[in-house]
Amino acid sequence: MTSGSRRFDALLASLQIPVMAAPMFLVSGTEMVTAAARSGVVGTFPAANARTIDDLSAMIAGITEGVDGGAWGVNLIVHRTYDRLDTELALLREAAPDLVITALGTPQRALEAVHGWGGLIFADINTPEQARRAIAAGADGLAAVCSGAGGHTGRYSPFALIAAIREFWDGPLIAGGAVSSGAGILAMRVLGADLVTVGTRLLATAESRAADGHRRMVIDATIADITTSDSVTGVPANWLTESLHRHRPAGGPTGIDFSGVVADSKAWRDVWSAGEGVGAVRATESVAEVVSALAAEYDAALASIAR
Repeated sequence: MTSGSRRFDALLASLQIPVMAAPMFLVSGTEMVTAAARSGVVGTFPAANARTIDDLSAMIAGITEGVDGGAWGVNLIVHRTYDRLDTELALLREAAPDLVITALGTPQRALEAVHGWGGLIFADINTPEQARRAIAAGADGLAAVCSGAGGHTGRYSPFALIAAIREFWDGPLIAGGAVSSGAGILAMRVLGADLVTVGTRLLATAESRAADGHRRMVIDATIADITTSDSVTGVPANWLTESLHRHRPAGGPTGIDFSGVVADSKAWRDVWSAGEGVGAVRATESVAEVVSALAAEYDAALASIAR
C-alpha cells in the first residue's frame, strides 16, 4: 500500500458517510465547504469560483478556520489556457487541503506543489484512456465523472466506467454522476468507488451560492428538464433546459478556452447546470440536513441488502 493510499484510507475513516460534496462552479464556496466538512463529508470548491486572487485568499482563510478538523479539498483547472494555476497553488500551500482534484488537463502540473504539503491529488477523468494517462502522470487517485453528472459530465455509465477502471487500477477512486440518494451512494460503492461525489442534491441548500433563480429552477425540475450540450463551454455538460434555451450563446464556443473563466463576460455564468438526479431536490435545506438524510438513506440501503 502506498503512502497516498494510507492517507486516503485515513480520510475515509474520518467521514460519517463516504461522500464528497462536489466542487460546483459558482455554487460551492466557503459556506458549503465548511458545512459539509463539519457534517462529516468532504467539502470541496473550485478555485475558479473566486473572482480574484484576494477573493480566493479570503475563501481559503474562511475554510481553514471553519472546517473544525473536517476534510476539505479544492478543484483546480489545469488546462493550458488557465493562467492562475501557479498562483492558486502558492496560496494553497500553507492551507494544505486534504486533496486536490485537477480538471481539464494533466495532473502533472500540480503534483510537486500538492505532494509538497502532503496532500493527495486526484485527476478528474471520464474515460479509461484519461484514467491511464492520469495514473502515468503520477496522480494518487482518480475522480471518475460518469454520465448524468451536473456541469461538465461524463459519457459512460458508472456500471461500465468503474468496471473498466478497476481492470487496471486498484488505488483510490472517487466517482459520481446523478447520485442524489443514500442508495445511490451505496450502489457506487458496490460498483467499486471508494468515495462518492454528490453535487445536485446540495445545489439548492441554504449554504449554496447559486442564484435564487437557479435554486428555484432546480427545485421545480425533473430529469426531463436536463439537456446535455457542448454549446456553452466546448465541453459536454448537463444544463437545466430552460436556462440553456434562455441564455445559450449565439454561435457557441469556437473551442475550449478557460483563460477568462472568472470573468463576468463568459456565457456560462448565465446558463445554469444540474445533474440528472435533480428530481431528488424538492426544497431548500441546510447542508447538515441533506447529509443527515443521505446517511439515514445509506444505512437503510445497507440494512435492506443485509436481510
